[in-house]
Amino acid sequence: MGRRILWASLALAPATVAIDQLTSAGAVTLFVLSAVSLVPLAWLIGEATEHAAEHTGAGVGGFLNASFGNAPELIIALFAVSGHLPEVVRGSLSGSVISNLLLVFGLTQLLSADDAELDRRSLLTSVGLVAAAVLAFLAPSVLGYSGAPDRHANVVVSIPIAVVLLALYIGYTGRNLREHRLAERAEPTVGSWTLATSLGALAVATAATAFVSETLVHSLDAFAHAVGASEFFIAAVIVAVVGNAAEHGGAVVIARAGKVKLASEIAISSSAQVALVVAPVVMLLSLLFAHPIAFAFRWEELAALAGSVVLTAAAIWDARSQRREGIVLLAAYVGVVTGFLFAGNR
Repeated sequence: MGRRILWASLALAPATVAIDQLTSAGAVTLFVLSAVSLVPLAWLIGEATEHAAEHTGAGVGGFLNASFGNAPELIIALFAVSGHLPEVVRGSLSGSVISNLLLVFGLTQLLSADDAELDRRSLLTSVGLVAAAVLAFLAPSVLGYSGAPDRHANVVVSIPIAVVLLALYIGYTGRNLREHRLAERAEPTVGSWTLATSLGALAVATAATAFVSETLVHSLDAFAHAVGASEFFIAAVIVAVVGNAAEHGGAVVIARAGKVKLASEIAISSSAQVALVVAPVVMLLSLLFAHPIAFAFRWEELAALAGSVVLTAAAIWDARSQRREGIVLLAAYVGVVTGFLFAGNR
C-alpha cells in the first residue's frame, strides 16, 4: 500500500511545475507542493540505486548510492547559491548532517531491539569523518564573524578546505571499493529492474528533482515570511529533512524490519557524505556563480554539529543499540530544532 502511494505521488512533481508555470499560485502553496513532491522523488532515487546495485555489485552500488542518494540536497543547495541565499545553502547542509545523526540514527535505535549489534568500527569511522569536517569549518566560520561571511578572503580560505575534505572522502571510498573489488556479483533477484531501467529512473528522477527544487528555493523566502519563521530555520529543518527523505524513510523501514546494523549505516554514512562530498562540491561549484559561498557557518550550526557528533559517538561506543540512547538523540534533535527556531536569520 505504501509503495502504491509513493508511485502515485510521483505525479506531484510535474503537477507542481505546471502550477508554478501556468498559474498564479501563492508562495506558500508552491513551497508546500514542492516540498511534498521531493519526498517521492527522493524515494525513487533510492529505489533506483538499490536496483542498480543488484547488477553492479556492492562496491559500485555503494558508489551509486553516494552519488545519487544525496542528489536532492546538492540540487537544492545549488539553486540557493544561484539565488544568492547563502544562509539557506549552509542551513540546509548543516541541518542535513544533524538530522541524519540525531533524528534518523535516533529513530533506528528507538525502533530496534535493545542490545542489537552495531558495526562500531565502520560507524565510528563515518562519525570521525564528520568530526574532521566540523573542525575544518572552524577557521572560515570564525572569519565569518569578523567581517562579511562570504567575502573574497573567506572564500579563498574555504577552497583548500573543500579540496581536502573531498580528497579525504575519495580516499576513504576508494579503500572500500578496493575491498569490494573481488566480490562476486550475485544474480539479480526476481522482479528487480534492469540496469538500463534503473539508470533511466535515476536520470528522470534527478531531472525532476532539479525542476521542483527550483520552485522550492524560489518560494522559500515568501513561505518563511508567511509562517513567521526565518529562512535559516526553514532551510535547516524543513528543507534538510525533505532533501534527506530517501535516507530517512529507508533507515526507519529497515530498522523496523530488525536490520539495525544496516539502518545505522545508512543514517551515519549519509551524514558523512553530506559533510565531505555535498558541502565541498557546492562550495567549489559556487565559484562559477556571481556570489561564491564560504564555509562560514553560524556558531549555532557548529555547536549543533559538534554536539551531534559527540552524542552519536557515545551511542555507538558500546557497539549495541539501546532504546534509551535513541530517546536521548531524539530529545537532542528537538532541542536543536527549538534553538534554530529562536536563532533567527544571521
